[in-house]
Amino acid sequence: MTPSDKNSLREQVALLPLKPGVYQFVDRSGTIIYVGKAKSLRKRVASYFVQSKEHSAKVRVLVRQIVEIRHIVVDSETDALLLENSLIKSLQPRYNILLKDDKTYPWIVVRREHFPRVQSTRQLVRDGSQYFGPYGSVMMQHSVLEFIREVVPLRTCKLDLAPEKIARGRYSVCLQYHIGNCKGPCVGLQSEEDYARQVELVASILKGDLRPVRNYLETSMARAAAELKFEQAQRFKQRLDALDNYAGRSVIVSARIVDVDVFSLLPDDEVAWCNFVRIRHGSVVGVQTVKLTTGIGNDERDMLTLAIQHMVEHIADGKLAREVIVPFLPSTTLLFDGVTFTVPKRGEKLDLLEFSQKSARIYRAEQLKNLEIRNPERHTERLLAAMQKELGLDRPPRHIECFDNSNLQGAHPVASCVVFRDGKPSRKEYRHFNIKTVEGPDDYASMREVVYRRYSRLMEEGAELPDLIIADGGKGQMGVIHEVLEYLGLDIPIAGLAKDDRHRTAELLCGYPPLLVGLRPTSPLFHLLTHIQDEVHRFAISFHRQKRSKAFIHSELEQIPGIGEKTIRELLQHFRTVSRIKSASIEELAALVGRAKAHKIREFFHPEE
Repeated sequence: MTPSDKNSLREQVALLPLKPGVYQFVDRSGTIIYVGKAKSLRKRVASYFVQSKEHSAKVRVLVRQIVEIRHIVVDSETDALLLENSLIKSLQPRYNILLKDDKTYPWIVVRREHFPRVQSTRQLVRDGSQYFGPYGSVMMQHSVLEFIREVVPLRTCKLDLAPEKIARGRYSVCLQYHIGNCKGPCVGLQSEEDYARQVELVASILKGDLRPVRNYLETSMARAAAELKFEQAQRFKQRLDALDNYAGRSVIVSARIVDVDVFSLLPDDEVAWCNFVRIRHGSVVGVQTVKLTTGIGNDERDMLTLAIQHMVEHIADGKLAREVIVPFLPSTTLLFDGVTFTVPKRGEKLDLLEFSQKSARIYRAEQLKNLEIRNPERHTERLLAAMQKELGLDRPPRHIECFDNSNLQGAHPVASCVVFRDGKPSRKEYRHFNIKTVEGPDDYASMREVVYRRYSRLMEEGAELPDLIIADGGKGQMGVIHEVLEYLGLDIPIAGLAKDDRHRTAELLCGYPPLLVGLRPTSPLFHLLTHIQDEVHRFAISFHRQKRSKAFIHSELEQIPGIGEKTIRELLQHFRTVSRIKSASIEELAALVGRAKAHKIREFFHPEE
């Protein structure tokens, strides 16, 4: 492994999320050599690249061959376990030798037979039986089966209960009948219709619909209590409690969805992020997201058609499943013979589509973050170009200034200006302003004074003017700034940050008269504007607090008779705080301001002396 490969792998590990999922190690030839699951992807993958004596020879050889790390994020550790199993069987990675057996995950099957049995199985046979699961462990499956058998009395024997055989009287009841776990269908004590109703109750539990069984348990508990059978009522109560802890199925593997392909699309300016999920024999056997350069405008249906064509040619080996799940229909289906496109509204197919969309969003976020780390200049250019496009500016706003006022019921009014260059704060250019001409809490008048002082001075000095001015407010503040700029003969674009009830930026006003520009809360432009807003708030509030604190100190020292401004300044420069002045001795004070003033200060703070 070369030094460049090591640096690349460090970057890939750093970008992994702290979420459950499956990771894949790829060698230099592009072959997936290992598939693993993780509760936290970043922590688990990082452990391979830490020097440890516990690493086996196999792990050390594996690590030396890795040049790329791929991953798929899922909702839970159980889903990661199921997806890992599907991918290993599909890909047969070289270093998953210990996992390369034909062991499959356990299912619960309701047999297609007279008086159906509910059993555990590891084989899905398309014989008309109902399959539920799979379950992440045998223990989980057994706990569900035990719960079902406790709640619903069904047979567990292997007898062939065909009606003619029951009629011949060939069978007799067993122990399960005597302990109440079976109603004796083998000897005709339970009809096939009544048994079928019990099976429907079991199926509703396994499908995740607990309402029928809850009604059954509640009715049975009430009946037992009314008949004063309190121990039996308590058993039904315990079953109700167990019902609340019942867990649903996973989206990673399905018994009803056999072979489908899933496509989702996230358009983003000049590119689109397309995720492809392949399900074969009810299992996810592949998940991949690619970035496509659209080049065909912003019609999402055309973009989806282009994305499917690209994925079929380069990823899906030129073949699609007979059914393809999509968020909306592509612009044409003539290119895909024999394929039915489905836009799901509910159920497992919608779960699969949401899984694909989530994978695409995560991949896009990781790629944009990676781009920012590797090429921050390019990221900045994209961000400024997006702002230029959204606001309709003549050029990218490389120099942005934002203003904010701060006062407390009109006391100590101040204002601040923050400067951003190329999307980053330029703190050495930040400026504070003491409001000089305004009395009382008048934000508009304060903004008018500050903007006039700021840009009239820049004009006198011949300094650079901003490409964009942002007012931390709506149309009113923008109107004041526009008025001042017009008076000074300046033509600088203006934007205003509109706020919601929680004072978070949700909309952007631009131009004059102001026009409303909607922003996605997840967009980089939204985050930049929020950053500018938060920065000007912080800078204005910190200056206001500082001024209030100094004003309080001065007002307290000014109350001392015979002590003037010069003496106060000398005292604060030497002692720094009022508390130190209070605790200073006569000798310390006299050495600084003379004995007469020292006695006045000491007498003011300590009259009891």
